[in-house]
Amino acid sequence: MLLKMTLPRLFVICIGLLEVVGRDKFNVLYIMADDLRPSLGCYSDPLVKSPNIDQLASKSKVFFNAYAQVCKGPDGKLHENLLCAVNVTEMPLSTLPDIENTEEAIRLLKSMKKSKSSFFLAVGYYKPHIPFRIPQEFVKLYPFEKMSLPPDPDVPKGLPRVAYNPWTDIREREDVKAQNISFPYGPIPKDFQLQIRQYYFASVSYVDAQVGKLLNALDEHGLAENTIVVFTSDHGWSLGEHGEWAKYSNFDVVTRVPLMVFVPGLTSASQGVGEKAFPYVDVFQEQTNKCFISGQVVKSVVELVDLFPTISHLAGLHAPHKCPQPANHAHLCTEGENRAYTFYRPETFISEEEMAFSQCPRPADTPQLNSDQPHFNEVRVLGYSVRSSQYRYTLWVGFQPDSFYANLSDVHASELYLLADDPDQDHNLYGFKEYELLSHSLGKLSGTGTMPRWTEVLRKHIIGLNL
Repeated sequence: MLLKMTLPRLFVICIGLLEVVGRDKFNVLYIMADDLRPSLGCYSDPLVKSPNIDQLASKSKVFFNAYAQVCKGPDGKLHENLLCAVNVTEMPLSTLPDIENTEEAIRLLKSMKKSKSSFFLAVGYYKPHIPFRIPQEFVKLYPFEKMSLPPDPDVPKGLPRVAYNPWTDIREREDVKAQNISFPYGPIPKDFQLQIRQYYFASVSYVDAQVGKLLNALDEHGLAENTIVVFTSDHGWSLGEHGEWAKYSNFDVVTRVPLMVFVPGLTSASQGVGEKAFPYVDVFQEQTNKCFISGQVVKSVVELVDLFPTISHLAGLHAPHKCPQPANHAHLCTEGENRAYTFYRPETFISEEEMAFSQCPRPADTPQLNSDQPHFNEVRVLGYSVRSSQYRYTLWVGFQPDSFYANLSDVHASELYLLADDPDQDHNLYGFKEYELLSHSLGKLSGTGTMPRWTEVLRKHIIGLNL
């Protein structure tokens, strides 16, 4: 069911020790919420109440255009799988895992306050992932009569059928099944759409309260002055945009995530005696959103794969090397970029060269019951997408799972969105005369007999458009 939970789940908190070399020694507190899009006050959302995360943002470097690389969460999540030596506890039905998660993380912080070793603590929150099982007082923050639909609740006319996400995962929930919605394009009744949005936003405020308690504990135990704090999500979540729900697409509402990084003494001044960096803020009190300090916002495109080398560098570790091609035998490497330089100077312009890549699998060219989550051996089409500052461009190409081969010359469908005029990505321009060079350039690449990696193919296409 969408609004209730019937089964117990597991939570996992990961903690490990860092061997820091050179520069200052920093701990790392890595916080990740599940299915959280940038529906936060600090990301200019006028409705959502998120005072604790906004407070963190006011002291952090905030990346406004950060993107995940896949349209569905990987098998390994902080709260569901064993990533390192941790405590794993089965939660009884009478408890809420995120509250227990916060309490356990606070206990671990307290245990580390006298340690001479630097630590890495990863805390994963279930919410706002469905089902929306949260304390009901958070729902009262969002009166039903103040809820509204997104500006683009209909399936775009130019959207290729393969690109449409039929939100099967949502349809299988008991309360949605009761709506008798036709497959694949039948819309959810308006009142139920508004209720889903209401509970999603309430779940965000619930997570905000947990984050506030966790950050306050960082202060209480004297760790805020030497701990880097990262807050992000694994991917976004559609809330009716394009007639879609949940994840499983290459649109911004699914791939764009909040990302902020607090570095003591770098992204904010040191606290005075007796001052707290992160005093807990009661979400039920009227609050004004915290403002950003000049130079703290980065609007150039970045990817979540950039986090590994960037945080390694900021923590005083050696950032891992870029992965060779192929990277099968590399011991430790990264496909991300070290973005540490963005912390030492304000952004003076939005880079048109920076791009983020994502991909999404499909079992067929038309919506199927397993379109959302096909098993690997069922995948027949892959949607490869690139997001630059000006465009989102997606190729849906044939895929052979037995050989793990994506044929970039076998194009099933394409999408092109000009973001300056169409920020919500509702009008597919691919096929219009002025953009014919895309198909020509792909033909030239496939005719050479050697096809570059898909990321390079899409990058060259976008660069061609900018010319």
